Amino acid sequence: MANDTSSYQVLDYMARDYDSILKSMREQVPNKLPEWTDFESESDFGNVLLQLFAHMGDILSYYQDRIANESFLGTARERRSIINHLQLIGYRLSTAAPAAVKLTLNIPADCNDIVTLYKGNAFAAPATKERAAVRYEYTGENETIDCSSLSIDSESGFKTFQFLAEEGRFIQDEVIGVSDGTPNQRFSLGYAGLILRSFSSSEGERSDIQIDIDLDGVVKTWRLQSTLAFSMEDREEYSIDIDENDFATITFGDGAFGKIPPANAEIRASYRIGGGGHGNLPKKSIDTIIDAPDLALIGAKVAHKEAATGGSDRESIEHATAHAPNVFRSLNRAVTKADYEALAVKCQGVGKVRAEKTNWNTVTLYIAPQGGGYMSDILKSDLRDYFADKRSISTTVEFDDVKYVPIYVTANVTLQGYYSQTEKKREIEAAVAELLAFDQIDFGDPVYLSKFYEKIEQVEGVEFATVTEFRREEHDALETAPLGKIELEPYELAEPVDESPYVDGIQVIIQGGY
Repeated sequence: MANDTSSYQVLDYMARDYDSILKSMREQVPNKLPEWTDFESESDFGNVLLQLFAHMGDILSYYQDRIANESFLGTARERRSIINHLQLIGYRLSTAAPAAVKLTLNIPADCNDIVTLYKGNAFAAPATKERAAVRYEYTGENETIDCSSLSIDSESGFKTFQFLAEEGRFIQDEVIGVSDGTPNQRFSLGYAGLILRSFSSSEGERSDIQIDIDLDGVVKTWRLQSTLAFSMEDREEYSIDIDENDFATITFGDGAFGKIPPANAEIRASYRIGGGGHGNLPKKSIDTIIDAPDLALIGAKVAHKEAATGGSDRESIEHATAHAPNVFRSLNRAVTKADYEALAVKCQGVGKVRAEKTNWNTVTLYIAPQGGGYMSDILKSDLRDYFADKRSISTTVEFDDVKYVPIYVTANVTLQGYYSQTEKKREIEAAVAELLAFDQIDFGDPVYLSKFYEKIEQVEGVEFATVTEFRREEHDALETAPLGKIELEPYELAEPVDESPYVDGIQVIIQGGY
């Protein structure tokens, strides 16, 4: 005899939100409690209970979905989950990178003093309506400046001395704890936003942080390693973990994998904090000495002729999930073109990269720093160190700047009669600026005339538009690129012209409106 299944109630296990859970429970009432006939009445207490159960079921379903999503790299949305997933393949999310700039000290011509430029001497770009003040520091070793030996610049009339500075703040000899002699000790840094640029070498990892262990006045500097999994019991090494809130924790060994700091030893940290895209400043922005007493006493002033570049925010979840698999596939070794590009993008401060084979044993990387501009000497040095143990021994890696191609566009725009010319001109300039924004373009991407028409005509109030100039080189006569397309070389990037009368790459001539 066949099984009689008619007595079984079919439950909708896909009911996962408040409305569907409440509906599913109400459908069961006639079968389970036929005497309850008023279950849809808002005043019925049983209905209140059903609504409460549906509410709790909705919350539990949400938690279940979140837990399921956070269990996979492709669907995770919390930074903590991304950090944990990528630790499994040895990928650490990059911290914010500081912008760098070459500063010039302008020293009075009659000054013959000997002064010292100390590590941590600070300079600043004052606050404006658009941004807060930005602090830059000298990050090299202490350097003595003999003003009597400096030459006088013919243009400014000052004696000049140049040096490299980076955005951020130096924290020196912060006591982060005292060892109790137990395995796997962890100590947190006092400030969030650690700048961590570490590169492997035979001596460990070179980085921006220094950990000193002081036992009865005997100070030893321990080495940073990306992991303690390969450390020996007698190696004075540590690792760093950075959480989703950018707080860093120092982890020491257990006596088998890494040495345990001696009991009662004082643990001190010297490190830098800061970094971010806000440090990418135009030239002539940094003009204030805020913490350099020796320089202030001789009446020195600071200036810079080049923009500060290379600053980038901490690595985003989107960037990590997109690039981590490529870095993992490269096995941290640069062999193919894709390997070089994937690894270079992982280096802090790099915005875009293009790898080209320029000789049988030479690979040239065309680098655009975060935010655009050109590589600083600091970024070039970081890249050389970064690739030192990743390239094959017979390969030479060279680094070259991107060639930026200015795009000239002029548009005659006719407005409908009841729109403001001034307001609509600003809207058109803002809309067109998106086309050539640094984050929206890539190496060799052609520039299409049709895109400019599309952006302009999307602005409310534009009746029609005619682009009379569309070109990549500056000529005396206005001309338009043939076929409405500007071709670029593989190592070129388009950029908007920022010179009068062009604003964000376009000159807008308005007719109509008011």
